[in-house]
Amino acid sequence: MRNRPLIRNLGLGGLLPLSFLLLAGRCTPPATRTARPLVPPAERLRGVSWVAADSTTEDEILALRRNHVTWIAQTPFGWQADSASPEVVLQTGGGRRRRIFWGEADSGLVHTARLARRHGIHTLLKPHLWLRSPGQWPGQVQMRSAADWQRWFTSYSAFILHYARLAEQHHLEALCIGTELKHAAVEHEAEWRRLIGDIRRVYHGQLTYAANWHEEYEHIRFWDALDFIGVQAYFPLSPKAQPDTAELRRSWQPHLQALARVQQRYRKPVVFTEAGYRSIPTAAAAPWEWPDPRRPTPEDDATQAACYEALFRSCWRQPWLAGVFIWKWYPGLPPDAMGRRRTDYTPQHRPAEQVMAHWYGSGE
Repeated sequence: MRNRPLIRNLGLGGLLPLSFLLLAGRCTPPATRTARPLVPPAERLRGVSWVAADSTTEDEILALRRNHVTWIAQTPFGWQADSASPEVVLQTGGGRRRRIFWGEADSGLVHTARLARRHGIHTLLKPHLWLRSPGQWPGQVQMRSAADWQRWFTSYSAFILHYARLAEQHHLEALCIGTELKHAAVEHEAEWRRLIGDIRRVYHGQLTYAANWHEEYEHIRFWDALDFIGVQAYFPLSPKAQPDTAELRRSWQPHLQALARVQQRYRKPVVFTEAGYRSIPTAAAAPWEWPDPRRPTPEDDATQAACYEALFRSCWRQPWLAGVFIWKWYPGLPPDAMGRRRTDYTPQHRPAEQVMAHWYGSGE
């Protein structure tokens, strides 16, 4: 497997009706093209973030095909005690320290990728860190000393090189070398360049890094060493409840300008390694905030759909955009079993799913 293309023409077509968006303020004229796209429209990554489970079935993959999905992001985890711990623990198949889902283990990742490939769907392998300390997230990873940073990079390198070798052995089409590691990524350019070189020696697919939208992606200096610029695109758009698509599209403009500046500096296409909105009235206010079970929120499918429509109308035709991975997709989720996921991010069984399928299937 050498010099694989980032994306391939899968010959997708077909449109789904969107009559539910033909409400006042919900539909605006499409943007005009101003430059030749870096990636041919038919070859954009039409992705979802696949949630690991204890099995993967043919029917679950076929549901993706019906929505014109051409890529999945699979997410195994490395485990870190807290934000200052220099040890990243690799688990590849359960074990005594912590049980993991089959779909996060090496065997599950490989099986799911093979089944997806059988139906023309490619895989971005996207390992994350999980900090066990309550309330902490990878953007807070910050060592207390230079010696601890050296230990952390040694440990993290062993973690990510395991997945680089796995991706090479099983022909996974792309690898994300890190996700939202703000301090490590922004403050340690030389270490990342060395790590990228090590990864290139064992893996020959496409590489990206998934940078947080806030105070990270604009400050990373090693984008030139990767194949595309990865952005976790949870940009705030409107503090109001139930904003319409026109307002949301206006709010996208400064973010689009900032993204274009970074792209022009490094001359690499941009992929939204995650993008998504909850089904709540204030979905556009702070899209990165996870549901809090202690604060019940009313369900609002229309606002979620409006956010999706604004995302695609604002971004999909940008010449620098190579694709989107929607956060997130639960395999086999039945329409009558949403439960606690009724205000979750998934577009499944909601109008937002039709919006995604329309744009993914449009060929634009």
